[in-house]
Amino acid sequence: MSSVLEERATTPKNTRTVLLDSGSVEKKREEIRTYLHNTFLLEEQLYEVLNNDDAFYLRAEPLRHPLVFYYGHTTTFFINKLTLASLINQRINPRFESIFAVGVDEMSWDDLNESNYDWPSIDDVREYRQTVLKLIDSLITSMPLELPITWESPFWPILMGIEHQRIHIETSSAIIRQMPLAHLQQHPTWNVCPHIGDAPNNQLLEVERGQVTLGKNKNHNTYGWDNEYGEKTATVESFSASKFLVSNGEFLSFIKDGGYQNKAFWTDEGWQWVEYQQPEHPRFWVKKDDQYMLRTLLDEQAMPWNWPAEVNYLEAKAFCNWMTEKTGKPIRLPSEEQWQHLHQLHDIPDQPEWDRAPGNINLEHWASACPVDHFAFGEFHDLIGNAWQWTETPISGFDGFEVHPLYDDFSTPTFDTRHNLIKGGSWISTGNEATKHARYAFRRHFYQHAGFRYVESTQTMEQPTEMYETDTVVSQYCHFHFGPSYFDVEDLSAHCVRLCMEHLQDKPTARALDLGCAVGRASFELAQHFDAVTGIDFSARFIRIAHQMQQKGTIHYELIEEGEIVSYHEQQLSTMELDKNQQNIEFFQGDATNLKPQFTDYDLVLAINLIDRLRTPAVFLDDIRHRINVGGVLAIASPYTWLEEFTPKENWLGGIRKDGEPFSTLDGLKAHLGEHFELINEPTDVPFVIRDTKRKFQHSFSQLSIWRRTS
Repeated sequence: MSSVLEERATTPKNTRTVLLDSGSVEKKREEIRTYLHNTFLLEEQLYEVLNNDDAFYLRAEPLRHPLVFYYGHTTTFFINKLTLASLINQRINPRFESIFAVGVDEMSWDDLNESNYDWPSIDDVREYRQTVLKLIDSLITSMPLELPITWESPFWPILMGIEHQRIHIETSSAIIRQMPLAHLQQHPTWNVCPHIGDAPNNQLLEVERGQVTLGKNKNHNTYGWDNEYGEKTATVESFSASKFLVSNGEFLSFIKDGGYQNKAFWTDEGWQWVEYQQPEHPRFWVKKDDQYMLRTLLDEQAMPWNWPAEVNYLEAKAFCNWMTEKTGKPIRLPSEEQWQHLHQLHDIPDQPEWDRAPGNINLEHWASACPVDHFAFGEFHDLIGNAWQWTETPISGFDGFEVHPLYDDFSTPTFDTRHNLIKGGSWISTGNEATKHARYAFRRHFYQHAGFRYVESTQTMEQPTEMYETDTVVSQYCHFHFGPSYFDVEDLSAHCVRLCMEHLQDKPTARALDLGCAVGRASFELAQHFDAVTGIDFSARFIRIAHQMQQKGTIHYELIEEGEIVSYHEQQLSTMELDKNQQNIEFFQGDATNLKPQFTDYDLVLAINLIDRLRTPAVFLDDIRHRINVGGVLAIASPYTWLEEFTPKENWLGGIRKDGEPFSTLDGLKAHLGEHFELINEPTDVPFVIRDTKRKFQHSFSQLSIWRRTS
């Protein structure tokens, strides 16, 4: 990176997340600038371990993108969030901000994404990163700043981008750790712990009963992700916990006893993973000539038997089941509440307010794990740091959970009972990750720098259940798309698809695009007629529901009846006779005004209630022609409810006076589409009803116009 980065950064290691409420405005502005530059520099120093640019395009971890994606993604994230927050009104590189926008959301260990991406050159990405950094720096200098910084502050998306970048520094390091050594080189930032030896003897220590309160309030003085806020109070019954994290040496006993070959130790999910992957040891172990080595970030070394065993949840759970059989004791992983109880019993200082990290965390000691008996907290060791600690708790929201409107897909996609919490941080956890409130979760087969502690406990675990969808807007759309009809009004999606198909008789029906698909009803309707359907929506909250309906054929949600009274609902595809051909649908999160190049060659593009919610609808109309085959059809349905909160008035397609005369949106559509499309229907007002509460409904009309591409 150029001198701008080098000037502003001080030291990229041993930095602390920003306090939101202290000091003067100008000092806080300078602190945030320094935090930004240190974060960029640390990320650059991570990628400097690659000894050639070709390494950026290798897929070292098949369930994740090559590193070029993450190198561009962390910077693109800033632009997309600043655009969403209306803090900037012009993109820097729309192509980059499309292809680097959304990562791989794999569902299973065999969910290999073979998509081909036209990745840009690394030099172009480097230049882009520098341009974005200069922009963010200028915003920090010029934007109004009031303390404390809150969710509503223009500085919140800046901090969001920085903390997001620090998450990816850690996850990218886990990918690099799986990359062939021939593509890597040593770097002074990434110093490995020199202390290796035999594993200490682990033992269970008693932990007294107590009360814990999880979560933090909106007035907390550090940045937080949405799932950290809210409150949960619980009683933790007395239990015993292992003195140390499970070491490589302790885990070796499980391997030698045939742990990977004995189905009895594994959950059903875990055994399916074993049968597919055929593992014989943890991912970062390397077996050579009957000797085990450990893969660190940039090297292979003699096995440090006294370092923590870094495994996925499935392996950690199997180890606990093996110990149960061996000892006759009820051994399992700790719950989130038990982890919190251990933490608060030892009164551990929290980052950013400690003088020096009390554990192997925040890159304040080494760029690797270290012996499990090195950092003591009373009788216990590694209560924070060294390796993340898997818990038995699938992540969910606390009471009072709210989605931040700028990042609606940070937590909610993980509230599916398939993502287990990791707590405590690892050696490379920095910023928000290194705080006690941090709550991150991964699918159970995923690898991070994560290990585990085991407990002996008879306290009943809270049974994981998929949350009834409580987000008011999402629940309302679930009911609007899949619920019953009201006042004899046909479902809007079904009605629009039916009218479109009347104009597609004897026409190709290979591919259809449902743009602004929300929770997916029109996509399921289109799948009854087309060989392949793409559903795209800007909201990950909506796409999550569409995915769930596609995979399980059912969704659950709650609706407001009146006041605090709610009702619970279940909807199934089979009751709508839409439970066929759903495998032909692909759902994606995306921006209708900045679509990825692969979304093309459609015979039908359907956009229901979309154009009057776009910031730049003319950009959408200018681009969409290139997505449709000549002779294909564009169908636009909209109530034309133009509002400046969604679309600046100068961008309205219609609903204005032009040269003193009324100019309707249909007039605007004709003006924008007329050169390459012909209108093939008499625009039709299609009624629809949205339920607000038990006794309040919105009865509206959406005008459907259907256009055939002529050139």
